[in-house]
Amino acid sequence: MLNYLAAEAEHNPIMPIWQELVIGAVAFAILCYILMKYVFPRMEETFAARVDAIEGGIKRAEEAQAEAKATLEQYRAQLAEARTEAAAIRDEARAEAARISADLHEEARAEAARIVQRGTEQLLAERESLVAELRGDIGRIAVDLASRIVGDSLADEARRASTVERFLAELDAEGATPTVGRR
Repeated sequence: MLNYLAAEAEHNPIMPIWQELVIGAVAFAILCYILMKYVFPRMEETFAARVDAIEGGIKRAEEAQAEAKATLEQYRAQLAEARTEAAAIRDEARAEAARISADLHEEARAEAARIVQRGTEQLLAERESLVAELRGDIGRIAVDLASRIVGDSLADEARRASTVERFLAELDAEGATPTVGRR
């Protein structure tokens, strides 16, 4: 053992012992074999699975994004169609309102014309009745005046009627026929 210790003492620290080199090389070779046989293939499988998962995730994300864009475009198209439809409905409602307004105005005009026509007819009827009544009053007044002026009694109906008719004819000839509304 002394020799061994003496040999160790003579040993150069820069140069390793050859037995240690052999043991280290064999252990390294076994470690490399185990790593290459079992660990590296598992690591490659894990990396491949991760790459597939990442690439699949990216692909799924791209597909989802494309689907979202398509859905968005479809939504925008539907929205534009709905806006166009709403504008058409508004225009149709405005046209309908204008038509209804025109119909109501026309009905109001027709009703006003009927009311005016009825009023005119009533005025004419009242005028005729007033004219007839005035003719009768004027006839009586004329007979009374004529009987006072003539001094004769115009009692019989034939004379009275002829006198009234003559008086009214003279009034009509002069244009002094009383009319309704003149003042």
